[in-house]
Amino acid sequence: MTVAAAAMLAASGCISTSDFEAVQRQVVELQEELANVKRTSAGKEEVQGVNTRIAEQTETLLKSNATLVAKVDEIEKEIQAAQNTTEQSTYRVEQLSQQLAQAQRDLQDLRTQVTALQTPPATATTAPTPAGGTLTVPASAASSADPMQTYQAAYRDYQRGNFDLAIEGFRDFVDTNPKSDMADNAAYWIGESLFSQKKYRDAIEQFDIVVTKYPKSDKVPGALLKKGYSYIALGERAQGIVQLQYVVHEHPKSQEATLARQRLKQLGVDTQ
Repeated sequence: MTVAAAAMLAASGCISTSDFEAVQRQVVELQEELANVKRTSAGKEEVQGVNTRIAEQTETLLKSNATLVAKVDEIEKEIQAAQNTTEQSTYRVEQLSQQLAQAQRDLQDLRTQVTALQTPPATATTAPTPAGGTLTVPASAASSADPMQTYQAAYRDYQRGNFDLAIEGFRDFVDTNPKSDMADNAAYWIGESLFSQKKYRDAIEQFDIVVTKYPKSDKVPGALLKKGYSYIALGERAQGIVQLQYVVHEHPKSQEATLARQRLKQLGVDTQ
């Protein structure tokens, strides 16, 4: 039994280390006394008395040892329980951080949509007539559908978990509006939809499109982060770690960098 364990027991109100050591000293003293008695040819009764005292002290010592063992086991269980609670708390914090980051991205998307909706609608256009005059063409006829309606419908499908419909809608938006300010957002949500379907390899390819085609987009940190998550989900741990470290290095002040640090810590990787 270690001195550290005895000290822990003393703090918990059980037998103290000094008491334990005192019992040990008494046993040693009694053994020495017995030896002296034998050397001086003491009577059997005196020897028997010393033996009885040694037996009593030994029994006390054994009981103390058993108490110490039991208390150490109890402390170890308490420590393990505390560690489990800490791990659960860390996991919950990471979940909340991910939800917060997602909410912030959703809010940014909504703001972009509102800005687009506040843009003045297109006016009627004119087209030449066979006689050389002009023909007024309504804006609705010039465009088969409102791009923002397509985007919003796809986003609603994503929120409802209709990921196949969301992917189709976002791709249609990107194909017909490649220069739109929302094209990068649509490309990103295609990747998120694939990630939600656990199609991690396809998601990685889509997030690569976001990073390479829209390098200045505010969706780049999120795309890099989800690339890291996807690699880890595929069992490609080393590549996933590289991606997460890249997020921390290139976008250190972003919410995604915070999430990357948390995941790296869980993987046992130093982020300092």
